[in-house]
Formats: sequence, C-alpha cells, structure tokens
Amino acid sequence: MRRAASGWVSLLCACVAGAGVAAPLAPALAPATAGEAASPFTLAVPPYTFKFPRDHASHPGYQTEWWYYTGHLRTSSGRAFGYELTFFRVGLPRLRAASASAWAVRDLFFVHAALTDEAGGKFVFHDAVLRPALGLAGADTSRYRVWLDASSAQLSGDGVTHLLHAVAPEFALDLAAKPLKPPAIHGQGGVSQKTAGVGNASHYYSLTRMATSGSLRVGGDSLSVTGTSWMDHEYGSGSLTAQHAGWDWFSVQLDDGRELMLYALRMKDGSIEPLSAGSLIERDGRVTHLQRANFAITAKGRWKSATTGADYPSGWHLSVPAQALELDLAPTVRDQELVARAMGGVVYWEGSCRVRGTSHGAAVSGMGYTELTGYTGRAPY
Repeated sequence: MRRAASGWVSLLCACVAGAGVAAPLAPALAPATAGEAASPFTLAVPPYTFKFPRDHASHPGYQTEWWYYTGHLRTSSGRAFGYELTFFRVGLPRLRAASASAWAVRDLFFVHAALTDEAGGKFVFHDAVLRPALGLAGADTSRYRVWLDASSAQLSGDGVTHLLHAVAPEFALDLAAKPLKPPAIHGQGGVSQKTAGVGNASHYYSLTRMATSGSLRVGGDSLSVTGTSWMDHEYGSGSLTAQHAGWDWFSVQLDDGRELMLYALRMKDGSIEPLSAGSLIERDGRVTHLQRANFAITAKGRWKSATTGADYPSGWHLSVPAQALELDLAPTVRDQELVARAMGGVVYWEGSCRVRGTSHGAAVSGMGYTELTGYTGRAPY
C-alpha cells in the first residue's frame, strides 16, 4: 500500500492557489455530496492484469496515482545517504467536467524530494505543486515519464532502466536505477484491498531491488554514488474511512537477496485494520502474499518531533513467523519528518533504516525505509 488511494480532494483547497489556480475555483474542490457520489474515476477492482512497461506510465482514469522511489546510496569513501523522490498525480473530479479548456485544472501534480545524510545526521526535504499547464508538470500515458518543473522520472531508451532527476534547494540527484527482479505485484487478483467495499483498493506493484548509480550534489560537493533503490507505483480511486488514523509502512532489502513489504493501517480505536497486508519477495522474484495474521509489527521506542510535536514510534521489530523471519529496524537518523506544505500541511515521517535480525536462526542484515502517517496534522486521505 504505499499511500492509500483516498479523498485527497478535501486537502487541495489549501494548495490550489500555490499551483497557480484562481481563487474562485477553490469552493469547487470541497468534498462531493451524497448526490454527487457517482465518480468520473475508475475503481480498482479484480481481476486486473498488469502489462509492462505500459503500466509504469500514467493512468489518468484513476483519481490518485504516485511513483515513489526510496534508496540507499554510498560514495567510494563510504559516505552513506538515503533518498526519497516521489511524484503524485491527483485528479479533481468536478473540475474535469466543468470545462473543456486546455487550461482547465483536471489534475494537480506534487513532488517530494528528501535526502538523509547518515554520517552528518542531517535530513533535508523539498516539496512543490504545479498544474499541468505549459508543460511544467505532467505524466505521459503511452510511455513512462512523469515530471514537475526540473524533477523527473522516466524509462531510458533501453525500456528497462529508470532515470531519476531531482532538483531541490539543498541537493540534486541524477540516478540510473535498473531493476534486478520483475515487478512484485501486491495483493490478490491484481488488487491491493485496503478496506472493505468495492473499489476501496489500488493496483500496486513494486520494483524491490534496483541497482543504482549516478551523482549527488550536496553542500557544494558533487559526489559519485552507487547503491540500491526501491520503486512503488500505485493507482486507485478508493478511500479509507473516518475510523482510520493513518498507516505504518515498511520496505526491507535483505543482504540475502530477499525483500519484505508490510503495512499496518491504524484505526482510531487503537486496533489494526484487518485488511492490512504485505509481501515477501524471494531471491528469484516469487511473491508470497502476507495477510494480517501472518506478521506482527512492534514499536521498540518513541521519538517526539520538535517541529510539529508529533510523537512517533521509532525503531521496530518485524516478525513473519511462518518464514522464521525476525527483524529489527533502526532509523539511520531520528528526525526524518516531512511537512508537506504544498499538500496543505500533510505531515509524515519517512526515513532510511538499518536492518538486523535472523532468518531460521541465521543472522541477516540489510537496509529499509519506513513511512508513518497520521500522527499529527492533516492525514493524506
């Protein structure tokens, strides 16, 4: 589940002006009434068969879509960094039907770029929003290319390698990431069901191990880097409910060649959504679907943000008993909190982690990323 496909529209009143949209349009962005329940968007329902490389590209028939890269980079001298580069596309239902003008705002595009300097203990973040006018932002539907201003992600001419370009005030990335495994399809029947109800789901896959190389500009230095990346692509038109508080999401890349993805949707009463799920990806790319009963997530500590006052879990134990897999995750930097002002104040923690543990009693290690939402501020659904 990387990001639950959901009611983003209610957040956009706060950020439309920043995207260059005239203020009189803002009232049209209010949540739809019961009489407007018929949506112009496609629901994610089974069966669904992914087709690649086509499905790397954009799916504007769905309301919400994102392309999400995280990874771990290292210089030849051993300096280590984590990075995030994410592009979001959010469809605005009533505005799509309101005008046939090329200037009509039918979608908004967001970019998030973050860098974790592990040795320096520093985390920096940049976000922006634009409408797809004058070619400043957009996503191709026939081939994979998504961009916002100077940042972009696309397939290279070989049709396999992902080319990533991020430009932020404090850093810039130019990376080539080549998948070492086929896409891992999450859920069942091509659908990752988030909550009960038809369409409360997404089409969700990951490229869980991508050999990565390129350059990083930070602090006046231009550094050659190599490492490993993870890419999520998810699209849907469903929503969570008022009883959901947020989610905790984990990706793990083990040194033994396997990967693990888990997410827990937290309810406001303290329980976990029964449809929370995950995937274990074997060395050869085979995917084992994990239901809620197949894993456990336990927080080992807490960290309180001095910026927002949010109290987050910090450090986790992940257990997959049927696989005799027991993992401990520790953040490389405690403060990896993002305040996405371009999204109207959405706050979340997304950070690189070190992984240690055992598999069938033998020691394993690796790296991971963790995302925590709904601990303060406006939830992104």
